[in-house]
Amino acid sequence: MKHKVLNNERRLPLVPQAHMSSGTPGSGGDNNLYYLLVGATCVGGGFYAYRTIKGDKERYQERINEIASRPNKVVPEQPITEAPGEQAAETPQAAEPATVAPAEVPAPTPVEFPSHAPYLLIGGGTASFAAARSIRARDPGARVLIITDEPDLPYMRPPLSKELWFSDDPSVVDTLRFKQWNGKERSIYFQPPSFYVSPQDLEKVENGGVAVLTGKKVVHMDVRGNKVTLSDNTEISYDKCLIATGGVPRNLQVIERAGEEVTKRTTLFRKVEDFKALDKVSRDTKSITIIGGGFLGSELACALGRRSADSDLEVIQMFPEKGNMGKVLPEYLSNWTTAKVKSEGVTVITEALVKAVSYKDGKVEIKLKDGRVVKTDHVVAAVGLEPSVELAKSAGLEVDSDFGGFRVNAELQARSNIWVAGDAACFYDIRLGRRRVEHHDHAVVSGRLAGENMTGANKPYWHQSMFWSDLGPDVGYEAIGIVDSSLPTVGVFAKATAKDTPKAATEKSGTGIRSESETEGTASSPVASSTPEPPPVPEQKDNYGKGVIFYLRDKVVVGIILWNVFNRMPVARKIIKDGEEHADLNEVAKLFNIHED
Repeated sequence: MKHKVLNNERRLPLVPQAHMSSGTPGSGGDNNLYYLLVGATCVGGGFYAYRTIKGDKERYQERINEIASRPNKVVPEQPITEAPGEQAAETPQAAEPATVAPAEVPAPTPVEFPSHAPYLLIGGGTASFAAARSIRARDPGARVLIITDEPDLPYMRPPLSKELWFSDDPSVVDTLRFKQWNGKERSIYFQPPSFYVSPQDLEKVENGGVAVLTGKKVVHMDVRGNKVTLSDNTEISYDKCLIATGGVPRNLQVIERAGEEVTKRTTLFRKVEDFKALDKVSRDTKSITIIGGGFLGSELACALGRRSADSDLEVIQMFPEKGNMGKVLPEYLSNWTTAKVKSEGVTVITEALVKAVSYKDGKVEIKLKDGRVVKTDHVVAAVGLEPSVELAKSAGLEVDSDFGGFRVNAELQARSNIWVAGDAACFYDIRLGRRRVEHHDHAVVSGRLAGENMTGANKPYWHQSMFWSDLGPDVGYEAIGIVDSSLPTVGVFAKATAKDTPKAATEKSGTGIRSESETEGTASSPVASSTPEPPPVPEQKDNYGKGVIFYLRDKVVVGIILWNVFNRMPVARKIIKDGEEHADLNEVAKLFNIHED
């Protein structure tokens, strides 16, 4: 029985054929029948396997097609904005791009963004560019990545409220090129696109370089992990980081509460896009009202006022002070400046406190606290700057409660590998105390110093930065230190000549960027007179052609304005640095050669 079982088990495979072929001679018919049955079985089995495999292939292909068609059902809106309408109608064509799309989604992360930057600069303004240039000067192989939420490469902001408005080129809003007061043409951009390395090549380029990631905002800083997170959740690590986020224009609360009709007719002037928008408004509307009497407000008032001479544009400027630049200039000079602005065709409303803003009958209506009402087509709010310190919370950085901005030490450090420069930095001035400065020259100098310190220089911030403002090509001033109209002032003036204008000054220096036109001449030490005389009291009738205004604190000069006096900033800087008490400021004023013809 056991043998029979084993024999039956061996009949299942094809191997027992050899055993059956060795049977007795009378068994040949059985063998033939067996071969026939086995052959038929093989043919049937092969056919069955063929049909099965073919069916499986068809079902597999149907499954693949069904899966491939799913993106068309889930994401129907995406192709609408990018592809022609007929692609959505043709299912086979639409299915093919849909199968590729999932593979393309993660691709931008490694391609567009470097995962690591040895030097990471947050912000794309003047301070960042100055830092990048300084880093590369000290470390020629450095790889520097600038991240900016603006769509533009680094550019200078002063021309946006100055020279660009006086260009006679109708395409200036597109080219952003302008003639300086000296007649030379230049672009607002510090460097052309060819100067920069593309972000995806930054990690691979042999000698390093500077890359700019535009249109991206850093929303989180992990100080311990040395990395930042962008608004699209991309993470980039760094070795050393500079925060140069600048600031955003302040707005009036009454405008913010006024509703959409008012806010869309209000410009907060800061960026290239703001210049382009306001330029268009000035050509399309009949009246513009500027709220603010400081640097920006007065510059824009003069620029738009001069443009109104060739059109029927009405330009109004209003502010709470008694005169233009009332917080900076002594009253007599502020009044003179107001007269100058009015002569440019601007209606100036002083001591104007805005109570309410509304939109009625196609006009923006501004009600003042004294009952006056101004109706206009468009409003420009030029009421100051708020430093951008949103990263302070995630980074655990200190914000100064008095001046705003990131609080840094004398080396502009907020942490061991984090520096801050420009408008957002609240630094300690060894001569004038803790300060925060919002001017171009400070952005240049602080950015440059931060870049040096990021490469190991360990230098303190000794520099007294300057700033300037031009009311057109004929009147301008440069200032340094603390210039506050609430401080005692002494002004020494002389009659101006044709060379005492911003235009003449830039013609002589060859550049229109005032912070770059400062001469390196030796600044002589001021010599006090042995017989002090009382400072002259300016008279209202004077036209104050050119002069020097000293700002005093405890009888020591802490600020200086050079009124239509140019390229003398090293002298002013030395006077403030010396910190001495001067018996006769008339003698000190002679150091500026204001009496020369």
